[in-house]
Amino acid sequence: MRDLRLSTGMSLRELARQANVSASFISQIENDKSQPSVATLYVLAQLLNVSVDEFFGTENGVSISEAQPVGTSFVASGADPTTAWRPSEYANRISVEHPSHRPHLDMAAGVVWERLAATPEKAVNFMKVTYAPGASSSDGGSVQQHEGYEYGYVLAGEVEITIGGEIFVLREGESLGFDSRIAHTLRNVGTEYFEGIWFVHGHSH
Repeated sequence: MRDLRLSTGMSLRELARQANVSASFISQIENDKSQPSVATLYVLAQLLNVSVDEFFGTENGVSISEAQPVGTSFVASGADPTTAWRPSEYANRISVEHPSHRPHLDMAAGVVWERLAATPEKAVNFMKVTYAPGASSSDGGSVQQHEGYEYGYVLAGEVEITIGGEIFVLREGESLGFDSRIAHTLRNVGTEYFEGIWFVHGHSH
């Protein structure tokens, strides 16, 4: 995230001020010592004028197809080349992600996003999301609100989704779609891990 911030010319303190968080918290995020909530991640993406997808970037010139996740950084994979996915002549138009190679973001309170595919289309996030029991997409009562539409399918566990003034509890096999411009929050209200497939389309950030 430091690289994204520096590319805008924004100081650490200015980003913190606009995001309504402390400068030390921004510093901790940039040094992989702390994780933002989902809601804070969207705020940071908006302030840095980037897609959330940019936070799944690469490091040291290693491509996603040649990397495996270690926190929010990536290192060259030692996978057997006979079983690893290989790039094709359409590598910039086709994305295949083996589970061991998926870039992922670890966020506050036990929320993990795993990117399931990456193409040049930046207004899309196709992810597997995992919430630990009690985990929420918000912190301190904040909510998410951004451009686009979200679609979700529950693989396991249950999730409470507040959209505007309505509350929905989804369980395994259930799904939904909604306008992301409506303030919303996801929370795991169960005792087991919630896992789902999430697709966010048409967002600016």
